[in-house]
Amino acid sequence: MNVHIGTSGWSYPSGKGKWNGLFYPATRSKRAGTAGFDELRFYAEHFDTVEVNSTFYGQPREEIAKGWVARTPAHFVFSLKLYQKFTHPKMFKEAALKSAAGSEGTFLDLLAQVTQSDIDDFRAGIEPIASAGKLGALLAQFPPSFKSSPASRNYLASLLRLFSDYPVAVELRHSSWSDAFSDTLEILNGFGAAWTQIDEPKFRFSIRQNALPNVTGFYYMRLHGRNAAQWWRHEKSEDRYNYLYSGDELKEFGETAKAAKALVKKAYLYTNNHFSAKSVVNAVMLKAQLGESIEGEYPLALVETYPEIRGLVTVQPGMSTLR
Repeated sequence: MNVHIGTSGWSYPSGKGKWNGLFYPATRSKRAGTAGFDELRFYAEHFDTVEVNSTFYGQPREEIAKGWVARTPAHFVFSLKLYQKFTHPKMFKEAALKSAAGSEGTFLDLLAQVTQSDIDDFRAGIEPIASAGKLGALLAQFPPSFKSSPASRNYLASLLRLFSDYPVAVELRHSSWSDAFSDTLEILNGFGAAWTQIDEPKFRFSIRQNALPNVTGFYYMRLHGRNAAQWWRHEKSEDRYNYLYSGDELKEFGETAKAAKALVKKAYLYTNNHFSAKSVVNAVMLKAQLGESIEGEYPLALVETYPEIRGLVTVQPGMSTLR
C-alpha cells in the first residue's frame, strides 16, 4: 500500500462540531471490567493512518506513543505535527504567557528559542512509533506569517537538518515561498522533504501550488476545507473547518493523488475539515474515488447525516452506546 488516506486528528469530543453521536457513540457507558470505548481503536478499524495534532500543542510523550502503537494494527501509520515551538514561536510565547502571567518579554523570547533539550524530548517522545515502523512523516506546519526571507530560509534549512533522519513534510502558506519557487525547492529537495500540498480558502497572500510531488520519497496533501467566511472571523476555532467537499470538488484531488502515487513511494492524504466528522466523510469519498478499500462498519447516524457515503460504506445500525 503506497497510498494512505485519513483525517487530521481522531478525537473531537466537545464543541458544536464534536464527533460523538456521529462517528463515535453518543454515550460512553462502561461495562464492569472494561476500559470503555476506545476512539483510536475504532478509528483504526476504518483508516490506516492519522495525522496527530496533539504533538503540536505539547511535546510527545513516550508512554502515550507506546499506547498508540499497541492500540493500532501493524500496518497503521502516524504522521505527527512538530511541536509548536519549532514552527510557531509567537504562539508558543502566548501560551507561555498565559501560564506564567507577568513574565518579561525578554524571558519569553529566550524561552521560545529551540534548544537541544526540545529536540531530544521530541525525538524521545516519538521513538516508540518510529521503532515500530509506524511513522509516516513529520509535519512542519508554518503559519501564514512565516514569509520567505534569508533568515527564514536559513531557519527552515536548519530545522530540516535537525530532523533529516525522518521523512519531513513542510507546510508553507505565504505566497512569498511560491514567488521564490526555485529557492524553496532547493531547500526542500536538498533534504528530501515534501512540499505539502494544501487546499484552503484563497486570499491575496495565499501560496500558489501546482499539486505535483517535488521528491520521489513521498507525497503529502492536506485538505483544510474552503470556509472562507469563517476562516479568519469565527466564534470558535473549529468553525473555520466547517466545510464538506462535494464529490466533484474532491475529484481534482483524487486525480492528483492517482498521478502522484505513480511517481512516489508513499502518498499521504489527510482531511482536516473535522467539524462534525466531515473529514471522515470526505476521507471515505476520497478512498472510493481512488479505488481504495473502505474498511470497517460505520454508524447509521453518520450515513443519515451525510448521505454522500451511502452505498460506499457498510452500515452498523443502532450504534448509540458502547458495543
